[in-house]
Amino acid sequence: MTASAYPDLERRELTLLGETRTVYCTGHGPAVIVMHEAPGLYPEVAELGRLVAAEGLRVYMPSLIGEPGKPLSGGYAVDTLARACVSREFTVWATRQNSAITDWLRALARLAHDECGGPGVGAVGMCLTGGFALAMMVDDVVVAPVLSQPSLPFAITAAQRRDLGVDDATLARVRERTRDGACVMGLRFTGDRLVPAERFARLRDELGDRFIAIEIDSSPGNPWGIRRLAHSVLVADRVDQPGHPTRDAFEQVLGFFRDRLGVAA
Repeated sequence: MTASAYPDLERRELTLLGETRTVYCTGHGPAVIVMHEAPGLYPEVAELGRLVAAEGLRVYMPSLIGEPGKPLSGGYAVDTLARACVSREFTVWATRQNSAITDWLRALARLAHDECGGPGVGAVGMCLTGGFALAMMVDDVVVAPVLSQPSLPFAITAAQRRDLGVDDATLARVRERTRDGACVMGLRFTGDRLVPAERFARLRDELGDRFIAIEIDSSPGNPWGIRRLAHSVLVADRVDQPGHPTRDAFEQVLGFFRDRLGVAA
């Protein structure tokens, strides 16, 4: 399935830091790294990348786990999450640690900026990758980081619920960059136990008004009938309906990229 998963996209095998990964690209303009959620680069995530590219951006979609093109299913998601839990590349439980895979993603962002130019690179992570855009801010090249449902580390203890998935040195660097004008956007459903309110509260504590929080009501009886277990703000649980809060959130993400990357609406 992988070889012909997305024939309309440019499939590249990129070797960075001695490791080769498949990256699907599309569009023209300043670069945005779209990091898929669990279980992998399934078709709806690829469609998200196409929609971002339609804004006048060059999208890079690396395959980090799972099989590109394989449809989303419950069993596939569980299997992929289990694999991530034992992988050394994903820091699933530990607090105050970066996931090792973010080093490769930072190298990808630098390559993308070299290829595309512009004021910098945008990055959006989701679920397991949700916090990776924060770690990538160590490099000045990342100027538009979006954290959609950042789920690592898994929120079991009080410390894990407030943890941001980065080490102390990285967080200090992120604070420094926000003092110099950088902004961070975050998205979550209010009832999402994988992304507790304490994590966004910590981001507010650390970054102040440089953190742009989008929190969508998923409480019982919410006006839009959003399900209690809603998690995937930009993909699986996004409703493409005018006025729907998930569509509004997506439009805000696109606006954030346009503003920070200098692309006209």
